[in-house]
Amino acid sequence: MKLSEQKLKELMKNKLHQAGLSEDHADGVADVLVHADLRGVHSHGAMRVEYYAERIAKGGINTNPQFSFEKTGPSTALFDGDNGAGHVAAKEAMDEAINMAKKSGIGVVGVKRISHSGSLSYFVQQASEENLIGLSVCQSDPMVVPFGGAEAYYGTNPIAFSAPGEEEDFITFDMATTVQAWGKILHARSKNEAIPEDWAVDENGEATTNPFDVKALMPIAGPKGYGLMMMVDILSGVLLGVPFGNNVSSMYHDLSEGRNLGQLHIVINPSYFTDLTTFKQNISQTMKDLNAVKPAPGFDHVSYPGQRSIERAKRYKENGIEIVDEIYEYLVGDAVHFNNYDHKDPFAK
Repeated sequence: MKLSEQKLKELMKNKLHQAGLSEDHADGVADVLVHADLRGVHSHGAMRVEYYAERIAKGGINTNPQFSFEKTGPSTALFDGDNGAGHVAAKEAMDEAINMAKKSGIGVVGVKRISHSGSLSYFVQQASEENLIGLSVCQSDPMVVPFGGAEAYYGTNPIAFSAPGEEEDFITFDMATTVQAWGKILHARSKNEAIPEDWAVDENGEATTNPFDVKALMPIAGPKGYGLMMMVDILSGVLLGVPFGNNVSSMYHDLSEGRNLGQLHIVINPSYFTDLTTFKQNISQTMKDLNAVKPAPGFDHVSYPGQRSIERAKRYKENGIEIVDEIYEYLVGDAVHFNNYDHKDPFAK
């Protein structure tokens, strides 16, 4: 089933509003979700709507949050999301960081007590669309072994970055600090296919190629990825006074409870460091230079980080976004949710 960007967003907004969000907040969440689907990151798009709807309906996402913003310095602030929709809180917090960066060169906003906020690339692109550099990190629930460990401690703890180039150019990347996302494990299970041995571990902490034996994911590049996920957890958890490490709330444990997650936005104004026009020219030149690098055997060209997602978004805008029939039927149906997620064990077979 192919849907236009606008139609898909409308269906998602309607379902989230049906679950209990205000129209404005349902629209804000749907905007972030359709952004993910446009980039081909379907694990953070329409397939998430039923999960959000169930949590909203059961009270785990505050439908009438009292957001608060407190400046703690000329370029620093805290944004309290009151366990409302994380997508909306993170977007508003980024707007505040952007305003500070325009005035003083940098804006750093800690976003605390929010629910899952979806694809981080959305928020950093808010900054690049304003001729600013955006960096965002957030914590997630424990499902990754620390290097040398046999049980999960950190989450996939993503990092996103975006910088503006000339005209409509921008360079953006959004990455988890694990070798692969959990969705890839589920895909392998559905196909009954083996997975590479560097993706995940079994209950004994040993590498496994059997997707049904997975009990935790592995960090990228061993100790280096482990260090990155620790950094993300400190910046978005410890720094903000919210639960951290293996105390971060589970996505599925109890959908009636708020998740109290943390996120950190850092926005830099290039014009405080260099000439803005030159900066944007050099970003665009970087993109061209990377495309011009001689490709390795097996590759037909070199892409700059995030390029394939940008190209995919252009195709989807022209031809429609591919949505699996089951998700479409849910979005157009009457049911708010089907009780598929509460107290779910993500590692269960």
